[in-house]
Amino acid sequence: MGCASTGGGTAGGEGNVVIAPGNGVQVFVATKPVDFRKGADGLAALVQESLSADPFCGAIYVFRAKRANRVKLLCWDGTGVCLFAKRLEEGHFRWPRIADGVMELSAAQLSALLEGLDFTRVYPRDVVRPSATQ
Repeated sequence: MGCASTGGGTAGGEGNVVIAPGNGVQVFVATKPVDFRKGADGLAALVQESLSADPFCGAIYVFRAKRANRVKLLCWDGTGVCLFAKRLEEGHFRWPRIADGVMELSAAQLSALLEGLDFTRVYPRDVVRPSATQ
């Protein structure tokens, strides 16, 4: 049993699967590589203990492996803990410098990171909320 092609896609010709968080979601990147044998429970504990944050607040937590071509995302969707993993087949993710701590990304920057692009070149736009209709 194989995957059905959607007709479009990337250089490999396969269909696209997109994980796109909404603009209001908070995204935090743990800048230090973690043990990628950890699953959802181990990464949730790491969020609490090392990052002093709540893994069940609805934010997305991004983790890197020692190999720069692997990433894991952890989030709470209101019904359970979700764990997503991606491995780039070619190239590597553009990561911030390795240091203790965490950095915040916008939803657009996370999308760029997951595509293997340089997320530091993506800037959120400040859009003024309209006060009335025209």
